[in-house]
Amino acid sequence: MTTVELGSSETTASRVILGLMRIKEKTDAEIRTLVGTAREAGVTMFDHADIYGGPHGCEQRYGDAAPVPAAERDQILLQSKVGIRSGFFDSSREHILSSVDQSLAALRTEYLDVLLIHRPDTLVEPDEVAAAFDELHSKGKVRAFGVSNHTPGQIELLRKSVRQPLIANQLQFSIANAALVAQGLAANIMGLEQSADRDLGILDYSRLNNITLQTWGSVQSPASGVFIGDRTNYPALNDALDEIANAHSTSADAIAIAWLARHPAQMQIVIGTTTPSRVQDAAAGAAIRLSREEWYRLYTAAGNTLP
Repeated sequence: MTTVELGSSETTASRVILGLMRIKEKTDAEIRTLVGTAREAGVTMFDHADIYGGPHGCEQRYGDAAPVPAAERDQILLQSKVGIRSGFFDSSREHILSSVDQSLAALRTEYLDVLLIHRPDTLVEPDEVAAAFDELHSKGKVRAFGVSNHTPGQIELLRKSVRQPLIANQLQFSIANAALVAQGLAANIMGLEQSADRDLGILDYSRLNNITLQTWGSVQSPASGVFIGDRTNYPALNDALDEIANAHSTSADAIAIAWLARHPAQMQIVIGTTTPSRVQDAAAGAAIRLSREEWYRLYTAAGNTLP
């Protein structure tokens, strides 16, 4: 498994992150197999959120089925997210502190390696976030902090008050949902929908500010679910995936992950599968280096335009 450094934290993590938002209804044995397969493949980072499976539901299932032995805790990174509540967002100090305590109890761990603010809260009080982060950090409950789905301006607003580095930003990104790069490639092209800048340059901002991007929805399209094998909506993309997979003696799943891993921003790739074989494919894909020709072929086969 290839690795990346998380922002400015000097912490090394696996390129692939196993997301655990879909394990609520899985049996203990299924969860142990999934997590065990990931660890055997070299995955060292596991992604949770307080909202997954209901309040702390998936975290509880993970803690019940696959708690990390104390002797192995320093071998993995546990990440969770906070801030989405039923019908509203909440980045208040009180909610952040309460939710983290519940996450720690559910996961059966004394600390989170990374905590992310899950969604930008337009009612955010940056000083409250900073106070919560200071308390969590000083008490050893959270070691590093970041955000999810935030723009550069929203990050800068937090950074005005927050003293810890914001080391990660989790964003939606895949071959079939590639606005993160597409708008930059089509910049200054009048009349082209793809050129609309909806994230205010977050890709370049993150690279300039040493913030690790984590991709979610890594094999999903904007509306039709997983694009791999979807020949109704993505026939050209699947043809390209299959041909490139054959050239590398691997699977289409692995190539979809390799496409993300090829970007020089050194992104981490969050996979939300509960199928162990797809975890193995993702781990294999992260180690494949696509050529420029292969990368751009996949990009255009998904319907993206090159000027």
